[in-house]
Parts: sequence; structure tokens; C-alpha cells
Amino acid sequence: MGVRTSIVQLNCSSAETMAARVSRVMGLLDQLAGNTDFVLLPELWNTGAFDLISSREHSQPIDGPLPTALAAKARENGMWIHGGSFCEKDGESLFNTSVLFNDQGELVARYRKVHVFTYANEQDIMTPGENYVVTETPLGLTGLATCYDTRFPEMFRSMRDAGAQAFLIPSGWPTARISQWNALLPARAIENQAWVVAGNQVGVQGTHVLGGNSAVIDPMGVTRTLGGDCEEVLTWDVEPELANEWRTEFPAHDDVVYCEVN
Repeated sequence: MGVRTSIVQLNCSSAETMAARVSRVMGLLDQLAGNTDFVLLPELWNTGAFDLISSREHSQPIDGPLPTALAAKARENGMWIHGGSFCEKDGESLFNTSVLFNDQGELVARYRKVHVFTYANEQDIMTPGENYVVTETPLGLTGLATCYDTRFPEMFRSMRDAGAQAFLIPSGWPTARISQWNALLPARAIENQAWVVAGNQVGVQGTHVLGGNSAVIDPMGVTRTLGGDCEEVLTWDVEPELANEWRTEFPAHDDVVYCEVN
């Protein structure tokens, strides 16, 4: 039996206030109650992925108002929520942090984005994380990544080596490079024989147009559902056992060879 998994492909246009967007998302989560088991939100959705100044201004600790509200929705609605990411303040440092709550509202994993997006000067605001994260979820052992991380296959291979059967990827990926997003996601699924559940934003933030194309991709690299360029909720019944079945049938990972470069 599949795990009903929903991606909220959210319009994060700058014209909407942060307070209005947070309120709207909490309402969307209530609407999904009873109709899904697992929800994924985008990267830095409360402020917009490209508004790093706003992210800094609205930074908060791991027990701040936004993660606390997401935990409450997970508990009230009896569903797992990957809260996308927010700007976490820890002492003097800020991190682009993903939070994952179980259906009891408990924080089961926190991932601080390792590959900050230097092309857009994310390193001026955010401190890179230092650890990859794999945790048990209804999707099986699940690796956490964020947006720009998707360009680094060694990260996903490391999580696959740790047993990951699925990857969750919240993002703020622009239309200008959406063809690369659409190439990278199936690649990460195919080379690791794992599910990829990736949620992007849409809308306009300054000069940046966000590209949508959120997707659920199976361990063979088949795109099971794909978003457009407008706000929508995509849902697919993810079958966790499919990853191990395909790995058993086609054990490509057994043929991995690590060599020195001459």
C-alpha cells in the first residue's frame, strides 16, 4: 500500500506578506487533513527563496513560531510534514534549515543545507551545514536535501550508501534554469534507485521567476507526477518497497568502483 504524499507547490511572490502566506499555508495544511499522509513544503517559503534579507530579518530558533506552528498542524491533522526550510538562528549563526515532523508533531529530523547557493550569495547570510541527514519515515529510510544540493551527486550517493530509499528536496528553483532541475531530479533517482520527492516554488520575487515543475519520480527514473508553473498540490501514492525491489532486480550499486585518478 502506498504512502499518499503531497507536494505543496506554493506561490511565494513578493507581493504577498509573510504573515498572509504563513496563514494561508496553515489553511492549506488543514484542507489536506484526512486526504494525505505526508506533505512537503518548499524551501524558505515563508519569505521567498531569493529574499535572503527577509529571511535574515525573520530568522528564528528551532523552537520558534514557524516550526512550532508546523508541529501543531502535524499533530492536529495526523500527518507527517516536511516544513520545507526556514532561516534558523542558532547563536550568532543563521542556517537554511529543513524540519521534519511526524504525525504526532514531534521533530524527527533537522537538516541544515550543506551546499549554500554561492551564485546568489547565500553564503553572505547562511552558514553551511556540516552533516547529511538520513532518517526513518513512512517512505522508508529518507535522505534530506535542499535545492542547490541537487547538483551534487556525491551527497545523494553518500545517503544511498547509508540506506536511503527516498529523497525529499524542497526548493526555490528559478524558471531560467528549470531545464537543469528537470534533468537533475531523474538523474538522482536513477543513479541511486530511490524515490525523489521534490517541491518547488512559483511566483515572482524581485527579478526572479520561480519555475515550479515539482515532481515525484520513482526509483527507475519514471516521473509519476509533475507540476506546472502555477500554485497547485501534487499527490502520489509512494510505494517505499519499490526501491528495494528494483535494487534487488537490478543491483547496479553492487558494481560501483572507487578508483584513484592518475
